[in-house]
Amino acid sequence: MIKTILQTALVCLTLLKFVSAQAQNVEIELGPDEIGLNETFTIKVTLSNDKIKSYDQFPDIPSFQKQGISQSSSMNLINGQMSSSNSIIQYYKPSRKGNFTLPSFDIIINGNAYSSQGKTITVGDAASSSASRAQDPFANFFGRSATEEPEFVEVEDDAFFSLAVDKDEVYVGEGFNLNLAFYMSEANQAPFQFYEPGRQLDEILKKVKPSNVWEENYNITNIEPEQVTINGKRWTRYKVFEATFFPFSEGEIEIPRISWEMIKYRVAKNPTFFGANRQEDFKTFISSAKTIKVKPLPPHPLKNEVSVGEYQIRENIKNIEVETGQGFDYNFGISGVGNINAIQPPRRLSGANLNTYDPDVRQQINRGYGRVSGIKEFNYYITINEAGDINLADHFEWIYFDPARAVYDTLRPEAKIKVVGESKVNQALSSQRLGGLYDRIDVEDNRFLNEQYKYYFTTGINILLLAAVILLAVLIIRKK
Repeated sequence: MIKTILQTALVCLTLLKFVSAQAQNVEIELGPDEIGLNETFTIKVTLSNDKIKSYDQFPDIPSFQKQGISQSSSMNLINGQMSSSNSIIQYYKPSRKGNFTLPSFDIIINGNAYSSQGKTITVGDAASSSASRAQDPFANFFGRSATEEPEFVEVEDDAFFSLAVDKDEVYVGEGFNLNLAFYMSEANQAPFQFYEPGRQLDEILKKVKPSNVWEENYNITNIEPEQVTINGKRWTRYKVFEATFFPFSEGEIEIPRISWEMIKYRVAKNPTFFGANRQEDFKTFISSAKTIKVKPLPPHPLKNEVSVGEYQIRENIKNIEVETGQGFDYNFGISGVGNINAIQPPRRLSGANLNTYDPDVRQQINRGYGRVSGIKEFNYYITINEAGDINLADHFEWIYFDPARAVYDTLRPEAKIKVVGESKVNQALSSQRLGGLYDRIDVEDNRFLNEQYKYYFTTGINILLLAAVILLAVLIIRKK
């Protein structure tokens, strides 16, 4: 038992030592305090035991010009323990002599922020070439002197930026998918990096988003690579935006050409082991423009009210038996592809003995694979007061337009209800509010007439009596 505990402890200590050795560590190393006018200042970021997958822009230094970025990696095996490090070096060239301050800064490596306190840099007279060589005894050995400026060349790229739509023509209310993406072929050799994608996208969406549409945004938060094949050629696609739009009115939707800027590195013509082997540059890609024609729906009495899409009905019951007056839940669900948010409740057809109220509504929307799909459910509480067989298809219907078939269609329930028991119609009527005049009985004056009506009644009687007296006098005079 003791031997087993000791062995377990030994294994744990070994694993702890291994994890400690593999722990990541980021170090930011700043160049010297003093340099010559013809020398370069560097900021070096080293990450231990992991690859540098992404990094932020290096800080600017007043009166210094960025000269490019180089990367390096190393691996060591000491006492059976393996360690590695990866470095990025940003080079700066001073433009004049003087004292300059590199302020404190943060830099993001693999999504995490790391800080540096900065420093003051003194730029003096240009260093002599012999002094530079004395400071760097390996300069000539690795291909060029310390003062020699590297020559950078542009590598031909095989990449493009695309604004794509899946349909050139839709009906009013029918959705079309739009996505923005950067593509690189498998054979591409030019090094690229995204340049401020969030800022660029904010400006682009002001031009891209159509007016008078309902938008379902796919909310892309991370730009991830996808492998796709186009005309038999393999590409890596980086989507930066995707949404489905549902037009409210007919006409044409014009989407202009869109520009997208990428960092494209120029590479050293004669690369060396040390020093900058690539230089940051920029390239702007431009997409093609798109036009989407929006057609009106065919004539129909409800063309301005129906949903557009490909839908099916989903019910929670098929055949059940209930007693008269006994309530039950009925779920009328509509699932499919289209603008789920715009789906309205089914139409209630007139019919006796079936009582229900406004339904509870629940919906679920899925955005993916270039389309919007989901389900919207209308949950009814139903009571029936007369025995018999009830087909819910006689009481509910939902009309929609199917753009794939270009026809109007109707979804009706399949559920059938068998109702047993004594009639509860009279009981239901007695329990209902009569409303109208009957609601006012308890609050109205119980006198036959109020004072205003009494005045009008008295006046009318007096006029009739006066007319009778006049008529009687006329008759008496004629007789004489």
